[in-house]
Amino acid sequence: MYRILIIEDDLGIAQAIKAQMEQWGLEARCVQNFRNILKEFADSDPHLVLLDITLPFYNGYHWCSEIRKVSKVPILFLSSASDNMNIVMAMNMGADDFIAKPFDLNVLTAKVQAMLRRTYDFAASVPVLEHRGALLNTGDSTLTYQDEKVLLTKNEYRILLALMENKGRVVSRERLIERLWETDSFIDDNTLTVNVNRLRRKLEGAGLTDFITTKFGVGYLIE
Repeated sequence: MYRILIIEDDLGIAQAIKAQMEQWGLEARCVQNFRNILKEFADSDPHLVLLDITLPFYNGYHWCSEIRKVSKVPILFLSSASDNMNIVMAMNMGADDFIAKPFDLNVLTAKVQAMLRRTYDFAASVPVLEHRGALLNTGDSTLTYQDEKVLLTKNEYRILLALMENKGRVVSRERLIERLWETDSFIDDNTLTVNVNRLRRKLEGAGLTDFITTKFGVGYLIE
């Protein structure tokens, strides 16, 4: 499920956008702490950001610039200040698109869906993910290394898929647990640790040593 971060200080507008996004099957979160938006961005790890220009403490241009220092996530500006100068400024700061207030929620949804398709569907259409010669086939959920297949359980496959989809980025333990819940089985923190350790042993047995890195207190990554 795609995650949308809504950075909008008008509570009515923010909640209306959140409800609209959720109605279309997207996970949406509204920023609460406008002093430290970057922390909420990191915590939510969104696939797309909806960002107002006029905000408390620092404006949207500032936060767009800060987000661009750490991420290439698509950013769509929302603003009643829709003159050409503001649009140019937004684009120069790293925004991907701009929509003027007041806007139709269905038009906003169409823009969000189009941006998500352009950004992520190509990667999702690739049936095989590769790292260090290991090939993870998303079609039949198999891992192959040096022409040998590594048998994975459903949970091990989901963990590896999440890590390889986010290669070079830390995936939090909470996010991995959410992915494992999609198997309709209850997974807690200890169970996640057991699954990761078992996956590591299988990878090492196949010759893939140090394939998964632990970031203590945060999560795991493949780099």
